[in-house]
Amino acid sequence: MRAFVTGGHGFLGAELVRQLRQEGHEATAASRQSGVDILDRAALTEAMVGHDVVFHVAAKAGVWGPAADFVAANVTGTENVLAAARAAGVGRLIYTSSPSVVFDGRDHLDAGNDLPYPSRWLADYPRTKALAEQLVLGANSASLRTVALRPHLIYGPGDPHLLPRLLARARARRLRIVGKGDNRVSLTYVKNAAAAHLQAAIALAEPDSHAAGRAFFVNDEEPVLLWEWLGEVFAGMAIAPVRGHVPAALAYALGGAAEWVWRTFSLGGEPPMTRFVARQLATSHTYSLQPARAAFGYAPPVAGAVALAETLGWLKAEASA
Repeated sequence: MRAFVTGGHGFLGAELVRQLRQEGHEATAASRQSGVDILDRAALTEAMVGHDVVFHVAAKAGVWGPAADFVAANVTGTENVLAAARAAGVGRLIYTSSPSVVFDGRDHLDAGNDLPYPSRWLADYPRTKALAEQLVLGANSASLRTVALRPHLIYGPGDPHLLPRLLARARARRLRIVGKGDNRVSLTYVKNAAAAHLQAAIALAEPDSHAAGRAFFVNDEEPVLLWEWLGEVFAGMAIAPVRGHVPAALAYALGGAAEWVWRTFSLGGEPPMTRFVARQLATSHTYSLQPARAAFGYAPPVAGAVALAETLGWLKAEASA
C-alpha cells in the first residue's frame, strides 16, 4: 500500500511509518515538520494524491489549553483530512481515536464497543476527539472505507508525555495515589498500537470488511493494576514508591477548584489536578479485544512483560544520556 500518515513524525506516527516500511509498504510521514499542515486543506489534498490509505494520527492531546486549539486540530483538522482524502481518491482511512471519547467518569471493566458517548466530557480533548470520531465513522462509504481505533494510554520507547511526566512527579515527591489504588487499566504499547493500525488497514482493503464504519478498542493483551505497574516502573528507575493517598472525591473537588483558578486568573501552564485526570487516575478502565479480533484479526505482537522491559531499557538509556 501507499500510506499517508498525518502526525508521521510523532510518537505513534513514527512507529507506524517504521512498521509500514518494514513490511514493504510506501509511507509518507506528513506533519508540520515535512511542510504538511492538516489545517491547510488544499496542501493536504495535493500531498495525498497517489496514496491509497490515510492514517490520521495527528491530534492535539492534553488535559488543558484553549478550547479553540483543540477544536482546530482535532475537529477542523479531521474535516480537512476527510475532504482531502475524498478529493485525492483515497480508498481507506484509519483514524486514531481514544477510549476517552466514551469515558463518563465511572469504572469500565472489559468494556465492549457498545459503550455510548457520555452526555458531557470533563475536558476538551475527549470532547473534540469524540466529535472527530463521529465525523470519521459518518464518512464511511463504498468509496472511502473508514475505521476508528482507540488505543489506551500509549507508552514505550520515545514516549514524550505519559511516563516522563509521571516519573518527573514521582522524583519530585509530587505524585499521590488517587482513590484506593486498586484500579485496573488497559495500556497500549506503542508497537502494538501501530500494529493495530496496519492490521485494520489491511482488513479495510476488503469491500465487505466488518471493520468499516466502526470504532474499536486496541490495547495490550492483559490489563494491569495501574499503581502496581507504575511501581514496577519507578523501581526500575530507582525511584521511591508512591505511598501517599488522596481520596477520589477530594481529588475531583481539588481539580474543579484548580480549573476555576486557572481560568479565572488566566494562569500559564496547566493546573496540578483537573477533574478529568482525577477520575482517570481513580477508576478502572479495561477494554475487550474481542470485537477487534473478530473484525480485523487484531493480535498485539508484543507481550506486556517484554513491552515493560523494552520501555525501562529506553528510559534508563535516556536518563544516562
